[in-house]
Amino acid sequence: MFNTGVQRPPAASSREPRRVRVHDCRGENKEVTGTFLETSGLNFNDFLRILHREFSVPSHERFVLATTDRTVLDFDKFEELQDGSTLYLLQQEDQALPMAMEERIMFIPHYDTLIQSGMYEYYASEGQNSLPYALAELIDNALSATAKNTGMRTIELKLLFDESHGKPALIVSDNGCGMNSKQLNNWAVYRLSKFTRENSTFVRQEGYVRPDPVPRSLNSDISYFGVGGKQAVFYIGDSTRMISKPVGSPDVHELVLSKEDFERKERNKEDIYSGIIRNRKPGDSSHVENDDERFLHALIAEEPGKESFTAVVITGILPEHVTFLKHDFKAWTRELAHIYHYYIHGVNGNEMSWSPTNSDRLPNIDIRVTLWEKPFRCPRVMNLREVDDDMQTLYINSAVDTFEFKANPGLDLGTVEGVIRYHPFLYDKETYPEDPSAVQAPLDDEDDNNEPGVRYQARGKRPIFECFWNGRLIPYTRISELDWCTWPVKGAKVPQECYSRFSGVMFTDDRFKVSTNKLTFMDLELKLKNKDTIFTRIVNGQEKRSNIQREFMEWLKNCHEKLDKQVKFLGFRKSIERMDVPTKKMKNPWATFSSIEWDGKIYKTGQLVKSQKTQPILHGTVVQFLLYGDHAEDVFAAGGQVEVSLEPKALYDNTKIIPISKIDRTVTDESIEKNIENVLAKLPDMLKVDWPDGKPWTENGVFAAGTPLGALKIEILNKKGESISRMPTVGQGTVRKLSVKLTLVKHGPKKNEEILAFVAQHSAKWGIWFKKIDNLTNPGEYTLFLNTLLNESNATVFGGRELPSYKLKFTMKEGSGESFVMGSVSSTLHVGVPFDIPLQLKDRYGNSAMPLRNLQPLLKSSDMDLSYEAVDISGNKFTIKGVKARGKVLNYQQSKTYDLKVILPGLKKNTQTIKISLLPGNPHVLHVKTEDDPIIVENGNPARFNIEIHDEAGNITAHPKQIVHSQVQGLPLATIDCSSTGAGQLVTKPLNLKIIRGEPQKLKVQFWMPSQSSIASVVRELKVMPSTRVSLIELYSRDVENLVLKNNEKIEWPAGGSLENLFYKLYDETGREVPLTAEIVSMIKVNWKGDVNLEDLVQGKLPNVQVPTKVQEEPFYQVSYHDQSVSISFTVVPCPDEPKRLKATLLQNTLKLGEMLSGNINLQLLDQYDNATKTLTSNCVKHMTVEAEGLDKSAVAFIWQESNSSVEVTGIRFQCGTIGIREMFFTYLSYAESVIVKVTAGDPAQLKLVSGPKQPLQVLNDHSIPTPFIIQLSDKLGNPSPYQRVVVDIKSSPPALKVTTTVTSEPANPEGKAFFTVHRVSGPKGCYQLEFNGSFNNKPISGPSVNITVLPDPNKPVSLSVDYDTTAKFPAGGTFPVFSVTVVSDEGSLMTSLNPAAASMLLWEGGPSGETPPQTATELKCSKPMENERKDCFYFRDKEIPKRAGKHTIQFSLRVDKTKLLFSKQIIINVVANQPVKLRPDSQPQPPVLSCCKDIANRTLVKNMTLRIVDSYGNPAGQDLEGNVVVSIMSSSDDSNKNLPLFEGKINRIPISFVEGKVRITRLAIMENSPGEDGGAYTLLFKPEVSMVPTPLAPFELPFHFYNDELTQQKMSELLKKKNKLTTDVAVLEDFFTDFSKLLHLLREQYLTASAKEDDLRNVLIKRNVKIAQPVSIPDIDRLRNEKTAEADGILKMLRRVCSIHDNFRGQQDVLGMVGHLAYVQDDAAARVISWHIKGDMDCVITKTTEAARGIYDITGGRQQVMALNSVYVQPLNRPLPHIRNGHKLFDPPGNPVYARELLIYPHDKESCDIVFKNILRDTILIDDLDSANNYRRAVVQRKTHCPTILTREGDRISSMGKFGGAQNKAPPINTLQVFGAPPPQHYHTLKEEIDLLSQYQTALQKKERTEKEHDDHSEYMKSPELLKKKKDMEEKNKQLEEIGRQITLKSIRPVKRGMENAGEPSGIITKRAK
Repeated sequence: MFNTGVQRPPAASSREPRRVRVHDCRGENKEVTGTFLETSGLNFNDFLRILHREFSVPSHERFVLATTDRTVLDFDKFEELQDGSTLYLLQQEDQALPMAMEERIMFIPHYDTLIQSGMYEYYASEGQNSLPYALAELIDNALSATAKNTGMRTIELKLLFDESHGKPALIVSDNGCGMNSKQLNNWAVYRLSKFTRENSTFVRQEGYVRPDPVPRSLNSDISYFGVGGKQAVFYIGDSTRMISKPVGSPDVHELVLSKEDFERKERNKEDIYSGIIRNRKPGDSSHVENDDERFLHALIAEEPGKESFTAVVITGILPEHVTFLKHDFKAWTRELAHIYHYYIHGVNGNEMSWSPTNSDRLPNIDIRVTLWEKPFRCPRVMNLREVDDDMQTLYINSAVDTFEFKANPGLDLGTVEGVIRYHPFLYDKETYPEDPSAVQAPLDDEDDNNEPGVRYQARGKRPIFECFWNGRLIPYTRISELDWCTWPVKGAKVPQECYSRFSGVMFTDDRFKVSTNKLTFMDLELKLKNKDTIFTRIVNGQEKRSNIQREFMEWLKNCHEKLDKQVKFLGFRKSIERMDVPTKKMKNPWATFSSIEWDGKIYKTGQLVKSQKTQPILHGTVVQFLLYGDHAEDVFAAGGQVEVSLEPKALYDNTKIIPISKIDRTVTDESIEKNIENVLAKLPDMLKVDWPDGKPWTENGVFAAGTPLGALKIEILNKKGESISRMPTVGQGTVRKLSVKLTLVKHGPKKNEEILAFVAQHSAKWGIWFKKIDNLTNPGEYTLFLNTLLNESNATVFGGRELPSYKLKFTMKEGSGESFVMGSVSSTLHVGVPFDIPLQLKDRYGNSAMPLRNLQPLLKSSDMDLSYEAVDISGNKFTIKGVKARGKVLNYQQSKTYDLKVILPGLKKNTQTIKISLLPGNPHVLHVKTEDDPIIVENGNPARFNIEIHDEAGNITAHPKQIVHSQVQGLPLATIDCSSTGAGQLVTKPLNLKIIRGEPQKLKVQFWMPSQSSIASVVRELKVMPSTRVSLIELYSRDVENLVLKNNEKIEWPAGGSLENLFYKLYDETGREVPLTAEIVSMIKVNWKGDVNLEDLVQGKLPNVQVPTKVQEEPFYQVSYHDQSVSISFTVVPCPDEPKRLKATLLQNTLKLGEMLSGNINLQLLDQYDNATKTLTSNCVKHMTVEAEGLDKSAVAFIWQESNSSVEVTGIRFQCGTIGIREMFFTYLSYAESVIVKVTAGDPAQLKLVSGPKQPLQVLNDHSIPTPFIIQLSDKLGNPSPYQRVVVDIKSSPPALKVTTTVTSEPANPEGKAFFTVHRVSGPKGCYQLEFNGSFNNKPISGPSVNITVLPDPNKPVSLSVDYDTTAKFPAGGTFPVFSVTVVSDEGSLMTSLNPAAASMLLWEGGPSGETPPQTATELKCSKPMENERKDCFYFRDKEIPKRAGKHTIQFSLRVDKTKLLFSKQIIINVVANQPVKLRPDSQPQPPVLSCCKDIANRTLVKNMTLRIVDSYGNPAGQDLEGNVVVSIMSSSDDSNKNLPLFEGKINRIPISFVEGKVRITRLAIMENSPGEDGGAYTLLFKPEVSMVPTPLAPFELPFHFYNDELTQQKMSELLKKKNKLTTDVAVLEDFFTDFSKLLHLLREQYLTASAKEDDLRNVLIKRNVKIAQPVSIPDIDRLRNEKTAEADGILKMLRRVCSIHDNFRGQQDVLGMVGHLAYVQDDAAARVISWHIKGDMDCVITKTTEAARGIYDITGGRQQVMALNSVYVQPLNRPLPHIRNGHKLFDPPGNPVYARELLIYPHDKESCDIVFKNILRDTILIDDLDSANNYRRAVVQRKTHCPTILTREGDRISSMGKFGGAQNKAPPINTLQVFGAPPPQHYHTLKEEIDLLSQYQTALQKKERTEKEHDDHSEYMKSPELLKKKKDMEEKNKQLEEIGRQITLKSIRPVKRGMENAGEPSGIITKRAK
């Protein structure tokens, strides 16, 4: 700052002319113009005087004089000023410019322009568009400018081709170091390279220093020659504007160079290489006036806030460049990504297989390209890191192995790093990538290297190596090869094509020269091919000294053998051990497969093959394919072996193993089968059977028993019809003779029986002959077998093929009937019960014969009658039905024997006799035997009846359930069982009738059998006579005259008295008195006395009756005779006696204080037995009184009760006195009585809170209040009121607070208390009240209220926030954009402590599903976080988009606990179809089978078929595409000469137009009499021809067969349908078994992984000395974990130091808590002195935000001190203690000094707590004692270093000023302080770690056991009968498929060409019709 004119004594000044331009910028809003001042000959003081005078600067004013790059002038710098310099007159150094300033500069070209002018012209670009390389020059400058950035290096290319922004412009900007005005001036100078340029006006810099070596030379040192940038901008356009702001400068420097300005200066003869740098403040665009550059306003508006930047703005862009940049956007951005590939992706390049965890290895370079084309259209944006098809990306990701090397051309000549990458042969094609920007030339037909089956020849003639210089591509230099990686003519270990399967890349630094345009290396290839260049291989980053060519050949050989996969092995079966291999190590393992795919063809098990280059040539069927190695699924390999079963097996009954390469791929199945059939035709084919006797037996013929069979003559014929007797021989083989075996088999129901067998040899005289067989007499089914045998072995099979045989089936039947036999008939029969007699007719051989029609049998017997109902004939059985026999028998137990004779007239033997026994028959009638009618019985006796049951012949019969019932009027039912004897006597109950006047009575008796409804019932009459037994008792009293007691009479008698002199009399049924005898009176009973005097009873006297003392009792008395059959009863009613005392009766003995007794008191007079008397009268109330303590007598009243002669006392009330027992005294005349009442509290009138949680009450949201609230009921006097009918309610105020309790309304308990436990409090943060109210008799009772503060819970998740690219599209099968999900807590902060496994992404097809997803939703788990990603987010990346297009819904969930899920809002997405790839029908049609007949149905190819353009997942994808489908026919066998069928109209092509991406074909048929080969296979080709698609669409092919005749067509159609169905079934089963095998492998892997995890955790526990019982079990682990958890909980409960400050604010949103609670201190002494030192801050509340601090301030009325972290600035305090400088101790410190803040332990939020205590404690030091502290301070101060405050463990303090001593510098005892708490001991943390490990181990063990069980269960299931049955079913279907294939092949073996009849077009069609 200057304020005088004299700064230094004058010095000698230069006299050279020098003018400077000064801008006065001291004012803020004035117009600033430059003033030129002459400074030649002046020193700095002179110049300052001129300034004061020229600009009227007051002498006292302070100002700054600075250059445009803000260098402040002094004496030395003033002397160095150049002529024409620009200066600013400022108020201060960093003052913003009031307006834009102009600075004139010169940029005369450097002399290098002359000496290097002969260099290679910049834009000779080898036929490629050079614009990307011009852009690369500008990016080179940006990379150099950002080389020293510590953060992201951002480079952006903006292409402004939107006319709304102005004329076309291109902007290249970066966030690099920027350029000051001097550096901007240097940039304008042509060929001013970095080796000669200066970057500052005054600072003298050293020469260029080459950067240190880095991998791949990625040093960003590529802005080099001072040429490229200027050439590039004027190649692209005709004007450039350079805008730059250097680091630390407040100014922006701007320079404009334009072709127009150069031309103007040339016309005006001005200095061409001069210009103006405009210096301005950021964001000032006032100088932009040209409307064509209005886009600059937006660009400049982005400048404020940027520390430094550079922007190159190019305008006047050539039209052809605009066209190229717009139309070829992808091509030139791909080329830029190629040039800077390793700067963008790092030293290893763009390895797409990197896991997200490796993303931190990516460089911090971000190059973006943005293209604005049209207004209101979104710009096209491309980040070069997203380009995935540049050549280096393709090379890296298609390679599977690398060979790294290093080349050293010589000392200090630089080093070349090289990488060779191998691209193997896979899937029948080369994987060497094609250049997407190159035009692919067709393969040279004359190139001998093109092998059949290879799509293209890998690299071809392209060079191997691309070359990079300082990390960027030099595009026009490529090195074809090096000597050691060229294919050697001799000694090659791999085929020549392997040398075309690798690519390479080389990296050099600037020691290798390149052209100034960076397009070509000058000397690289020469140095590499110099003989002195040394090549070494790099392995794991280390050089390997060996022969580079040998190393490379071994590497290439390994790549070919292990990586080239030319054969695909399919259908893994099992692994085997081969014993035919001579080498032991090669015997095992060999994997076997069912098929292979080779050269585009499929070879399967069972397929016919022919060998080539073998001796001899082999024909056979494939048994299996073999591949050495441990394989378990489909695999590719370079080769393998095949096991072939030689054909025909009749001659070659063995297999042979040959290499797969020996299979002849050119031969057809037809030629192989023809060769085999020629050999098979000589083998035995059939047997010819002749019948010399002329009586041949027909197939399935029926013959009578005894008919002779034969004789037979046999001939053996081959397929040629020749008779043979021996097998044809192979070479010099042995002769095998043939014979024929005859076997006769009889078929039975359970097994077959061989009847006879003969073998006949061939005779030269009569051939093969069998004699007549005439012993076939047994009926049944027979089969005659004739089998050809080999004489030597009797084998019927030769070479796996059955020898010819003959089979004849016939049946022998029985002859005519001549006799009969009787079947089984029961020997015991019953009278009248029908039975059957079975008969069997026999022929002469004893065979069962058929019965004769109209045959009537005769039955005869001498002693009984016989009859039958009918005759039944069934087959060969004859039965006489319904035979009955009748006659007398002995009895029911004994039978009688009879002879029964059966006669069948008309038979030779017509009579048979059998013996039978006859028993009684079924019940027929019920018989009651009686002598009298009616039957007479005396009353009181039972009746008796004799019963018999007879059959229909009158025999007594006995059968089951013969129960007879008898019913007598008035008596219960009587029964008798006659089942065993048929007879019996029935006895009834005794008859007890009431006889009136002694008259007898008559009754009806009925008999019947319930089980025999057909038997009629029987009725008899019964007469009952009167008896002489006692029937009446009479009672009377002799004391009372005429007192005769009636039955059930009531007698009144005085209570307590006695009824005496009672007598009785007895009478019989006739009314006569019965004399009393001892026997009779012994049967007299009385119920009031047990023992009765018999003498009194004989005299007719009864015992005295005692009357009860209580009037309420009315006893019942009874006299009975003979067990109460005759009795008389009476009742005595007691009466009250004289009154004796007064009784008071209370209905209620409890009374509330102040209330009237609700129940009245009753007063009565009682007798001596306490019976109430009725002696009180209405006048007695005048003489009654009552007395009691506190009794209110004013309302007492005595009321006479006339109804019961008693007195009611009302109005009882107590108004005062204590609560408890009161006694009341009642008096009446001489009578007195007292009663006790209990006086209780009054009605509830108020509620009191007697117990509850501690106040003030603070609760976290959604948490409980553990302490219950206890409410007590009280009356208005305050007495506790135990009234249970009062209900107490709890509610919150305001209602926004939701309180969850067990009950909201709680009735009081017997003590009058109500208990409320709050389980959860939910609501917004704030203060509330809990109110308690009650009600009694519908009247409210007011209660207390409790203040409660609800704090937000920082650990409670309340919502999910989802962020993703909402502009992204969702193509089917693609990848979703990254979804970031944050969990918002109750306090509004983001939660970071949640388990990522709890977060899920739910995806389902269709629209929203309410609040929660449907059950069918797919659950996706979140991805692992990357290191540079936020920790408070769950990321879902690389999730596959559903493959079906349409509406889908996404919802995210978080599992909070076992039962609660938190869901986000549902996101609806529209999945669109992916890129169109093929043509597909809506439904797959069956392959048609056609014939050339007239019927169009047999000529129809397709009918009603719709074809659509679809993507690879089947979604319609071509609605906006236009084009045609061309339908044609081609041969399926690639035979171009094959005769092709024609469509109707004699055409061979049919174009059909697309409509909305589909075509509809109603019918497509071939023409009538169409040409074609009979049995030929063709393909109907539907080829789409559509433009504007990225890749050609795959056609749809439909195979079909063609036949000449309709019959063959129909047969083949059926066969093909069956084949298609079987093929589908087999494919389903194969997929089923493949999936099962994969699942088993997956389960095995899961088990191994779980087992490994369990082993690792167990080892960790063992190392930590955690003892685990063996064997390990889940309960043991759980028990051990619980023990350690209990131990840890016990440690927490142990007594330790705690902070006694009550923190009421902790847990609120954005509140950390009080200082005293934020940290622990282990040492007591340290805790004491540190707490005392900051005691004023211990209760300060720390918040994260000022808003939260202000909130606490307002709530507490400013009484609580607070501190907000967002208002605290803490300088970095990572400097060492004062006694340490530059890492070395200045002295040995005493007392163990340490920063006090380093002793604090932060349990939570360490970063925030660190800021808090750095701000509070700052650099305070803690030392052991005071002396050490003073010595330490003295030593520090003596070394001129500041010493902060020192505390001692003894409690002393030395301030930073050095003051100590006094009470203010001595800490008091610890028990008087509020100190930091002590942390839990280390053992607690050890236990917590062990508990966590045990939990992990328990989970791992459970997973191991679960996966092991799942694996074992699945393995067992794979061996189950169900799966074995499915496997057998699949094998059976495969056999059926092979048989169908053979039939189809045989039918198509001789194709016949068919020409078109009567056709003249098209040309070239055969016109002859084949015969």
